Amino acid sequence: MKKLLLIVAAGLVLCCTGGGALAQGSTEYGAGIKLPVNEDGTHYIRFITWHQVWMRYNENNSGSIRNRELQDNTFDFGLRRSRFLTYSQISPRFLVLLHFGINNQNAVSGGINPTLDGKKPQLFIHDAWTEYKIFENYLSIGAGLHYWNGISRMTNASTLNFMAIDAPIINWPTIDAIDQFARMLGVYAKGKIGKLDYRVAVNDPFVTNTAATEPTVAANYNPENNNKVYQGYFNYQFLEQESNLLPYMVGTYLGSKRVFNIGAGFLHNTDGAWRADINTITSDTTTVKSDIDLFGVDAFLDLPINKEAGTALTAYGVYYNYDFGRNNVRNIGIMNPATAGGSLRGNAYPTVGTGDIGYAQVGYLLPKNLVSEKVRLQPYGAFSYGSFEGLRDSGGDKVPVKVLDIGANILMEAHHSKVTINYRNRPDFTNPNNLKYRPEITLQTMIYL
Repeated sequence: MKKLLLIVAAGLVLCCTGGGALAQGSTEYGAGIKLPVNEDGTHYIRFITWHQVWMRYNENNSGSIRNRELQDNTFDFGLRRSRFLTYSQISPRFLVLLHFGINNQNAVSGGINPTLDGKKPQLFIHDAWTEYKIFENYLSIGAGLHYWNGISRMTNASTLNFMAIDAPIINWPTIDAIDQFARMLGVYAKGKIGKLDYRVAVNDPFVTNTAATEPTVAANYNPENNNKVYQGYFNYQFLEQESNLLPYMVGTYLGSKRVFNIGAGFLHNTDGAWRADINTITSDTTTVKSDIDLFGVDAFLDLPINKEAGTALTAYGVYYNYDFGRNNVRNIGIMNPATAGGSLRGNAYPTVGTGDIGYAQVGYLLPKNLVSEKVRLQPYGAFSYGSFEGLRDSGGDKVPVKVLDIGANILMEAHHSKVTINYRNRPDFTNPNNLKYRPEITLQTMIYL
């Protein structure tokens, strides 16, 4: 209880400090760190850097071990993201981008020896691509290590302007398996045809490090996979048009735009999964390869409600249908505070796999001057519901995965300087016949320039 009070107290102190916020951008921030290379500023180099720091109380899953000690709960600190991004246009026809940084470092994981300690995390390239405009806004083509993804809006999400504290991870279903932190090496095409915005890509899958040397009964990523990955996302933008200069899609505009989009996307990888098929009579084992097919349909709404008061509504909903092969389930725990205890240690739970997932979030930007003259408040809620073929109780019935997040953004300079307090209620699947729900309370501080 003392730990919980400490987190809340720290949050209240941080709530009462900071600058002003007017929109998704900021009047004080302006165009950001931008270096013009010609007189009218149409040729430029742009720099962006940001840190997301977490302070977290977590009630661990049953049997979780941290540094050889059984721990029922942990109170820890970590770097969720620390990044640097630069891009430039020496001509409206050309663009070059470089993005690098670290993710998920705490005291026990994320380091150069990720299973041993959290020291000296590996600085790695997230994005590096070149792009050429072929035909006005209708078609641009690029190549490199890129983030022009398929499946859904949130699969292309910017990490600078989430409404909830973070992405639910279900939106990046192949993360660090056949991709490099949601990026792949390949070519892409993007553009706008009227109000239809599109992006498609052909990529090489990375060698997977999640599959066993030999296939198991439940499907997993195929280490013999040499087939291309095809993906695309298409969204119709009914109201104001969103920029597609970069692939990173905004989580909330804080009422600075009137946006309503409906989208759909896919990812296909032939023979991307494999499994063992055992003959019950002869006990012979046959390796069966199958395609990875992932689909998503979503809708995004961001509307100012009262311009004078500055209120705004943001809502997003998505349905995913994932096929990774028979009974595939993958457990993920972000910045896991435990070091041992199985794949469901710490804060891990079944996150992606073969089956269906629904996710929704809604937030409301409260009126100006409600907290103070310079601070804005945006409460939100998010909920995900997963139904996986391979997740069943001893009676053979599917056990759904339900995760609830409730929180608030304290916006001191829009998204450029904010504090987020989030409460998560997540399932502990140590015993699917007797689910327990564990609390997780996170305080995030974020600044980006």
